[in-house]
Amino acid sequence: MNPTVPFPTDPVRRKSYGFVEWFRPGEFDRTEQLLPNILASGAGYLRTHLSWAEYLAPGGEEWFDWLIPRLGSQIDLLPCIHYTPPSMSRTGRSSGAPRDLKSYADFVDHVLTRYGRHFSHIELWNEPNNLLDWDWRDDGDFLLFCEMVGGAAYWAKHRGWKPVLGGPCPFDPYWLNLMGERGVLGVVDAVGFHGFPGTWDSETGTWGGWDMHLGEMRKILDRYNRDAEVWITETGYSTWRSDEMEQARRFVKALSVPADRMYWYSWCDVPPDVPVQEGLWFDPRHYHLGAVTHDYQPKLLARLLMEGGVSRLEDVTQLATPNLSAGAAPVVVTGGSGFIGSNLADSFLQEGEDVVILDNLSRPGVDQNLAWLTERHGKRVHPVLADVRDLRSIEAAFSDAKAVFHFAAQTAVTTSLAHPIDDFEANARGTVNVLEAVRKAGKNAPVIFASTNKVYGALEDLKMLEVEDRYIPANEGVRSHGIGEDRPLDFCTPYGCSKGVADQYVLDYAKSYSIPTAVLRMSCIYGPRQFGTEDQGWVAHFLIRALSGEPISIYGNGKQVRDILHVDDAVQAYRAVLSNIAEVKGEVFNLGGGPLNAVSILAVLEEIEKLAGHPLETGFGDWRAGDQYYFVADTRKLERQLGWQARVRWQSGLRHLGEWLADNRFDGRSRRRQKQKVRA
Repeated sequence: MNPTVPFPTDPVRRKSYGFVEWFRPGEFDRTEQLLPNILASGAGYLRTHLSWAEYLAPGGEEWFDWLIPRLGSQIDLLPCIHYTPPSMSRTGRSSGAPRDLKSYADFVDHVLTRYGRHFSHIELWNEPNNLLDWDWRDDGDFLLFCEMVGGAAYWAKHRGWKPVLGGPCPFDPYWLNLMGERGVLGVVDAVGFHGFPGTWDSETGTWGGWDMHLGEMRKILDRYNRDAEVWITETGYSTWRSDEMEQARRFVKALSVPADRMYWYSWCDVPPDVPVQEGLWFDPRHYHLGAVTHDYQPKLLARLLMEGGVSRLEDVTQLATPNLSAGAAPVVVTGGSGFIGSNLADSFLQEGEDVVILDNLSRPGVDQNLAWLTERHGKRVHPVLADVRDLRSIEAAFSDAKAVFHFAAQTAVTTSLAHPIDDFEANARGTVNVLEAVRKAGKNAPVIFASTNKVYGALEDLKMLEVEDRYIPANEGVRSHGIGEDRPLDFCTPYGCSKGVADQYVLDYAKSYSIPTAVLRMSCIYGPRQFGTEDQGWVAHFLIRALSGEPISIYGNGKQVRDILHVDDAVQAYRAVLSNIAEVKGEVFNLGGGPLNAVSILAVLEEIEKLAGHPLETGFGDWRAGDQYYFVADTRKLERQLGWQARVRWQSGLRHLGEWLADNRFDGRSRRRQKQKVRA
């Protein structure tokens, strides 16, 4: 790189990036699982290790004979050759120098001959100034390292490949200058840099910033090899506190720094049962550096990259623009970019209120709701892109709050069954974090919590009658009015348990700490700004599938009954509770459409078929765990104490949602088709 020409730091121009991923011998299935998604993320590079010690271990040669061609045929591959076979090491450890220093160059030569057609660059050792990777106690002046790596680099360059010197960790300009004095920098084409600002490097301590450290590096390289490139061979951010938005921001920042390549560490979290390095097993930061979880669930970074690459990532990370003026007393809506949260926030914003939107944007599509709020209401929208599981990152959002609506949650029963610990952390711990943040703020702000009818369990004791298209309760009182708040709690499924725990904590904070709280146990809410999925938001999901002409899956026989409630009515209920919080402090209300909006799944599908204007393709599967045959909320307590009523009837509400989806998700195409059929 010519040092007189400024390096392009505009992130829009710096689109190329790579990932680091170590594959252990025998991980054939894991490799095949990860590689397509790494490619789908838009990555152009992949850095992986080619362990000398593992290669010479039983089965090692066969493993790398499969791995290197498999990776190199799909992506620009950078193999990192390190770790001495213990039998050849001076210390008996893989971090020790080989007894015969030339044997490392011989192995590099073997790798180039055997695999060289699959890559152009080859990295020589990893973190050579780190005791865990290079035992400098027996090589205090790095003479052994310089002779070993310098010889291997010279030979690789002679044979036509481009050697890369492994990055020091932590960065040490004195060590790098020593490599220049010893001649190593003169025979490499690039030098790696490792830096993890915000995870291990303190930004107020040892970390001086990208510009400072890379500037030092460039200055040293210019003394010994002006043509050598600067590569960030490892950078990343651990989400061990669930701050996925910060990881996404750090990725965008790393793309803009003055380096010729950037490799993000890593694509996938380390499984919790795998030791990272000796002595580091219990440091949680090591296990959460990936863009996806250890069981391959995308974090925000991976999801955004796979949705639209760097431009999509930049758009979302730039949504957070805190601008709350001194003395403002905002309404805080956690999960405020979600379906109900965004509609509620909009109602306050229309009245001139400042609203803090606290959301981690983990649900696909909800960033569109945040953008919609910002476009409509400008500076009165205050995004705080954080996760309720991370108390430290959310506390400031509640410091001046005059009211809090808590919607942020893991919302799917199916997800809770697959990941019960994550479900607990989001729903139970996240709720306690919100309550504690409000308590610490000391303003006694009301907290109104979105609970669920799932806290009543599967209602298996209710005798049901099966009629033509639905189930109805045999008990005439339940049939006439629905399920009341006096129904005993019976938590079922991890989701029901986590929401139930949160429900009870919210009520108890009114008793134990005199915080004005209330709970709304909701039935099925539907309406505009809902991005429904098969697991949650079934009314919108059915409509989306129907308007797309795609098949609809039904679990059970479709005769399950729910009292679906339009979101406009739900918003009015939440606002009514806030307006009367002094009178209803510590109380719980069931919230749903009530008996007048009680419909079976089959009835909803029949109405959707009319709206779509074509027959629906449906399929039936097994019942899901905890699924209720019947749930209709008895809303008489809400009506009696707060004067609230459900005003939108389900047929007109369904039509309203269909029109919104047609205009906002299908560019009006479905609505035009419906009009054409009417004219025909």
